[in-house]
Amino acid sequence: MITSSGTIINGLIGLFFYILIARYLGPSQFGIFSVATTTIALLSSISNIGIDTGIVRFVGKYISSQKDKALRFLKLALRLKLYTSLAVLTLGWLIMPTVAVGILGKPELISPLRLSLAGVGTALLFSFVTSSVQAIQRFWVWSGLNIFSNLLRLGAALILFSLGIISVNTFLAIYIIFPLFGFFLGLLFLPKFWKIKKETEVLKEFFNYNKWVALFTLIAAFSSRLDTFISAKLLTLSDVGIYSVAVSLSSIIPSIIFALATVIAPKLASIRTDKEVYIYLKKLQLFVIGLAAMGIAVGIPISYHLIPVFYGKEYMASIAPLIILIVSQAIFLISVPVHTAVFYYFSYPKLFVYINLIYLLIVSILGYILIGKFGYIGAAWTMLIGNITNFIIPFVWVVKKFKHVY
Repeated sequence: MITSSGTIINGLIGLFFYILIARYLGPSQFGIFSVATTTIALLSSISNIGIDTGIVRFVGKYISSQKDKALRFLKLALRLKLYTSLAVLTLGWLIMPTVAVGILGKPELISPLRLSLAGVGTALLFSFVTSSVQAIQRFWVWSGLNIFSNLLRLGAALILFSLGIISVNTFLAIYIIFPLFGFFLGLLFLPKFWKIKKETEVLKEFFNYNKWVALFTLIAAFSSRLDTFISAKLLTLSDVGIYSVAVSLSSIIPSIIFALATVIAPKLASIRTDKEVYIYLKKLQLFVIGLAAMGIAVGIPISYHLIPVFYGKEYMASIAPLIILIVSQAIFLISVPVHTAVFYYFSYPKLFVYINLIYLLIVSILGYILIGKFGYIGAAWTMLIGNITNFIIPFVWVVKKFKHVY
């Protein structure tokens, strides 16, 4: 309840932030903003190399029994994030003009994409503190950090609106800067891990687990955002802006998923018997099915009124892809119990490498065909088909694992 209610509040703040930007920038400029923020999400997921998952897995496992070892994992994780942030900024600055012009065919994206590289570093630092407080199960702090960061971001946007300072790069700067405030505040709630020595002693254990998580994350990062980049290549930036509104509105469901996983992950990491996990997952599965049904029943009717009132009539075309994406995200929500069980109880992230290779093929091949033929509606259908696949395969795998229990 703590993480879910905090996520709902945080989601509403974030939604209001996106509504303001979309309404005042217009579809074309909002399309540019969306491509840049999607790039931040993509690159931060890739350069994270599974570090956040490793934090939850190992700090959650050792914080009670071997505290010094848990703190070594924290210090190692922060060092790795700093190194990868610097590497992304250096290499990305040289590569982004080629991406904008050579791949996407839109030179107006060069400056926003270069600016997004700084956002990768701030996103990695912010996710470090949120994953760390998640691992030690301080869920009030987890919710507070997310709300605090988004409130600052929204407040800064409102000030700029009142001053008449409205541009894509200005709002990108706001988007990028304020996670840093959350990072420094979050450090106050963590044990003083920076004082610990010999953090490289846990490097082997960390990467033996993380190598599969990193590979899975790399594939998942590409496949989950590929719809936006294919749309940016095949469609106009105005169409990208219309589709991005649908994506941002449907993102409240992934936010709830993230809130649930925040609690479930350290819980599953600490459970020791199959029977206890089976009972826990069965209750959880019923709970998420109810949440998904409620999301569809409430979300679809509201979308018909929400978009014209808050975004404006120029975004009415966003309603159709939004309905498809709501159903898609509801299926993603239903898959939370089996996904987290594979990662944090069975410790078998290797499975999701194979699953996400299939997902990547669906999004890249089918997505290219459907987006080319049906535009942003095709992008929404691609995500729905991908999420159905992403649920069925791990569900069957987990059910087979518990055959001896039931």
